[in-house]
Amino acid sequence: MLKKKLLEYRADLLLLTVAIAWGVTFLMVQDAIKSVPVYSFLFFRFLIASALIFFLCIKRFKNLDKGTMFSGIFLGVLLFSGFSTQTFALAHTKSSIVAFITGLNVIFVPFVSFLLFRDYVRKMVFAGSFIAVIGLYLLTMSGTLTLGYGETLTIVCAMMFALHILFTDKYSKSKDVFLLVFFQFITVTILSMLFSLSLEDVTFDIPMDYTFLKAVIVTSIFATFYAFLIQTYMQQYTTPTKTAIIFTMEPVSAAVYEFVAIGAVLTNIQLVGAFLIVSATLMAEIKFKKE
Repeated sequence: MLKKKLLEYRADLLLLTVAIAWGVTFLMVQDAIKSVPVYSFLFFRFLIASALIFFLCIKRFKNLDKGTMFSGIFLGVLLFSGFSTQTFALAHTKSSIVAFITGLNVIFVPFVSFLLFRDYVRKMVFAGSFIAVIGLYLLTMSGTLTLGYGETLTIVCAMMFALHILFTDKYSKSKDVFLLVFFQFITVTILSMLFSLSLEDVTFDIPMDYTFLKAVIVTSIFATFYAFLIQTYMQQYTTPTKTAIIFTMEPVSAAVYEFVAIGAVLTNIQLVGAFLIVSATLMAEIKFKKE
């Protein structure tokens, strides 16, 4: 029992580093896509990550089965669908609204987990999910929330990310984690290239300046290769709902990084939101004896 609890704490801590990696790289990505099309950037980001994970999978390919390959492809489709709907949503509504609604996957996860898999969700984790949503609203929202085209797309995005967390939880316990991640990355790489060739003016012939190279290298290594490998491996030892709550720390870490990097200061309301998100993350760790 003690060993299981220690494994769960280690998993939660490492998942927190994933949320931090995503938050810290947010500003870099934002700067890079000012001069490089979004899908082209995703293509290079996941191409590099695919190459990195490939070298870890060389000896594992001999044990590859169709189930693992198709599971990885399915996760890749979910992940790319999340990125795509989020990208299109940004063209139709404010980024703050997109950030908030995307974070609603923290609520979708426990409900969908129960509906699809009949998974039990502890009361404190449920409570933490709702508090995290309030914190997200205070931290990210700066506009009026309506239900237009952009907001609808973002709801789809949040659902895709919720499903990605849930199915990562299921597949990671029965499939080879490294092969799962490899086929996930390859799928996102191919889909990003196809979307870029179809919708963007340039895909390969982009300016290789310092801003782009820094963003693509850092995100491919830390926010992609490291992040999704850790997520897939560590979700074996924790619950998908706790994972979703921990991932709400992404905008908090982004805000902290922006303060350090460019001196951006949070308002009092945003500070309350950040505090609630941290509190929700801690609440998810509380267990009562009867639970």
